This record gives sequence, C-alpha cells and structure tokens, in this order.
Amino acid sequence: MRHRLNTATSGFEAPLAAIDMDAWDVNAADLVRRAAGKPIRVASKSVRSRSLLRDVLGRDGYHGVLALTLAEALWLAGTELSRDVVVGYPSADRRGLARLAGDEELADAVTLMVDDVAQLDLVDAVAPADGRADVRVALELDLSWRPAGGRVRVGAKRSPLHSVDDIVRLAQVVQSRPGFRLVGLMGYESQIAGVQDDPPGRAWRGRLIRSVQRRSWAELTERRIAAVEAVRKFADLEFVNGGGSGSVERTVSDLSITEVTAGSALLAPRLFDGYTSFSPRPAAFFAVPVVRRPGPGIVTVAGGGYIASGAAGEDRLPVPWLPEGLALDRSEGAGEAQTPLLGSPADDLAIGDRVWFRHGKAGELAERFDSYYLVRGERLVDTVATYRGDGKTFL
Repeated sequence: MRHRLNTATSGFEAPLAAIDMDAWDVNAADLVRRAAGKPIRVASKSVRSRSLLRDVLGRDGYHGVLALTLAEALWLAGTELSRDVVVGYPSADRRGLARLAGDEELADAVTLMVDDVAQLDLVDAVAPADGRADVRVALELDLSWRPAGGRVRVGAKRSPLHSVDDIVRLAQVVQSRPGFRLVGLMGYESQIAGVQDDPPGRAWRGRLIRSVQRRSWAELTERRIAAVEAVRKFADLEFVNGGGSGSVERTVSDLSITEVTAGSALLAPRLFDGYTSFSPRPAAFFAVPVVRRPGPGIVTVAGGGYIASGAAGEDRLPVPWLPEGLALDRSEGAGEAQTPLLGSPADDLAIGDRVWFRHGKAGELAERFDSYYLVRGERLVDTVATYRGDGKTFL
C-alpha cells in the first residue's frame, strides 16, 4: 500500500504531501457508522483544505463546519463552502466582528462561541445592536472533570462555564440582550476525545486512562443533560454539539446531543493510533528526500521537523512510515534543517530517494505545504490547495 505513494507522485519533487483517498473514504464512512445517525460537524482545523472539506461535506452524514477562527469562518461562509459554520472558540477579531455584524447573509451563516459577558460587550462595542444584524451565539459548557472537591482538574482548560447555574446565567443574559440570538450549546470532552486510551507500549497507562474516562463520562453526561434541559426551558436551541474524533460513540449516546464534531479521524495522524474504540487508516503523509548517508544504517533527510502543537513530548514528533523500519535518532529528533534516520533500511536508500512520514496531528501538516497530492491506488487523481496554498493562515 505505501509504495504506491511513490508511484503516484513520482513526477514531483519532494518535499511534498499526499492524501491517500482510499483511506480517506474508509475513514469518512467509519465516522458515519460511529455517529449512528447523528450529523457530523467537520472540524476544519483538522483538514485545512477547502477541496477536502467540500468532499466530505458532500457525503451523507456530514453537515456544517466547526471553524478555528472567525476569519476562517467568514471565509468559508463567504465562499459558500458551508452556510452553517460555528466558530469553535471565542473571538476578539474586531474587524471580523464588524464584517459579521454588517452582513446579514454572513450573520445568518456563522455562529460565535461565547463563554463570558465581556465577549458580548466586545461585539456591541464594535457594532451597536440597534444598527446590526442579529448575531448568532452558542455557549460552551466546560466538560473537564473536577474530582476531590475541585482540587483536581482532568481535561482542557476551556470555558469558565462549568456548572448548570453558570451556563443558565449566561444564557439568560444572551436572551435578554438585543442583537444576539442564542442558537446552540457546545461541550468538548477533551479528556476522552483527545486522549489515547490505549497508548502503544504503555498498557498500564491505558488502563488508568480508561478508568478515569469512565468516571469522567458519567459525571459530565449528567451535567450536560441537566444544562441542556435547563437552557431549553427558555431558549430554542438549534443544536447541541459535543465530542471529537476520539469520542464519537460515547458522545452520540448522550441523548441531549444533536450533532458530533470530528475531523482528525479522516486523516488519522499519529496521535490517533492508540484508541480502543476505532482504528482509522493513516491517510495523510509527507515525503522528504535523502540528502546524506553518514554511515552504515544511517541516512539523513532534508528538513522534516514538523512538530505537532501541544505539550512537548515524543508523541508530537513525526514518525517515519516508508520504508518500514526507520526510526528517529533520539539524540536529534526531527530537525528544521535535517533529520537523521536509523535502521537497516537506510542502507538501501540512495541520495534523492524519499522517506515518507506521518505527522502527529491532522491539520497542522497543511501549514507546511501549499498543496496536497490526492492518490487513489497507484494513480494521482488530483492536486488540491491547502489553506496555505490559498494564501490563508488562521492563527
């Protein structure tokens, strides 16, 4: 399977990035199966290519986009890729807020994420309520687990709205303020969706993680259901969003959820190798050329140091994929200028040959390349622009 990447892209110079569309198809279908009939909102930050987003949004089971920033949301809605774009994080983009509030079509297509009255105040300061289109708003409920009386926190530090009372108070403020329309709630269970529960080579850690996740899930589900019920008493919610690629089955089992977010499982980066509930097929790769042969069992490739964001650790490094059997040098890792690779396959590689890697995360690979080569079987079927290739960067 992996050698066909070389065949399909042989006419192009490395470094380059390729998407295995056969694996993409399998992963897209498997996400729909896991969602069990609930629509999937695509996390655009995990894809970062309008062509690939258009492809998946054209498939049954997918509807809407969860964008990284307001600028991205306005771009996607303005180019009619989707007329249902939720900004996944609060925004302080004054220019973007002014554009949103001044365009009724955009205001009808884009939903802002809010977790603080000050974020509403900022919108009003940029565009007073009496002279703008109504701004669609969703509230984010913090779904971190806080056992031991709150002295311990498990999960990402996101929204300050943790309790049912917290979310209800802000929902009532939104409902009472002119110029805003409360249309949704969101909650991201990061300690479940974004944490491998079966990390390779660390069985003891997997058992601990699964135990924590079970207890966290019971608590957050009860709290989320109560929050949704409380807000629905006075607000007509269009959607209740939750989850991520790593928690789809669990998330959709919560009856308060109307849709689930996913994106990374389409491309299956390194950080999604260790889940018990699903095994996506790796679909995104990058190739860099061999430029040195320092000695037996060693080759050096140009660049390759594409490190994933998050807490620094080995799992944030790219991993050699083809030819099989190569490994990073622990003393050097993946470098900005060069990356040494160790293993017996190195002796069969010549100057100019390619080594294929997988990135730690899904979308961040698109920040390194202007285009993706789309491969089916041994054929190159298309070349599509990434956001970078479209001249766009968001954060």
